[in-house]
Amino acid sequence: MSRRFVARRSPIHGNGVFATAPIKKGEEIVEYKGTLMTHQQADVMYGDGGETGHTFLFTLNDEYLIDANRKGNTARWINHSCDPNCQAVVLEDEDDDRRKDQVFIEAIRNIKPGEELTYDYGIILDVPHTARLKKVWACLCGSPKCIGTMLKPKRGR
Repeated sequence: MSRRFVARRSPIHGNGVFATAPIKKGEEIVEYKGTLMTHQQADVMYGDGGETGHTFLFTLNDEYLIDANRKGNTARWINHSCDPNCQAVVLEDEDDDRRKDQVFIEAIRNIKPGEELTYDYGIILDVPHTARLKKVWACLCGSPKCIGTMLKPKRGR
């Protein structure tokens, strides 16, 4: 199967991933790969305050996440957008082994060759969303629907 996407410089931020062939709505595009680790391990390695505004960590479930900084693939370069053309879908292991959950990026609408692939990161930080943190996590998607930040309101607050 030929590659349907390629990573290159992005007008949104740093690197991005762009379609090289038509991708149909509902189509699975790529698995988000990297090293499996616990949230506690990630906090030790990277800190837990979301201070950098740049991460390749993808939350799988309450116990584990994927660190695409280590053994990651092209999916780590897919940028955030407030008006995305893709979504991240967590596929839970059939035997309920949380270590085997996976993340796939799929199209939520038809995508034309040359379009940048994007999804809503849905970042939730358990620290106060200060003006400084909102600036660190500023959204640069350029969409008319842009809300200015990648941060989502905290659950249950």
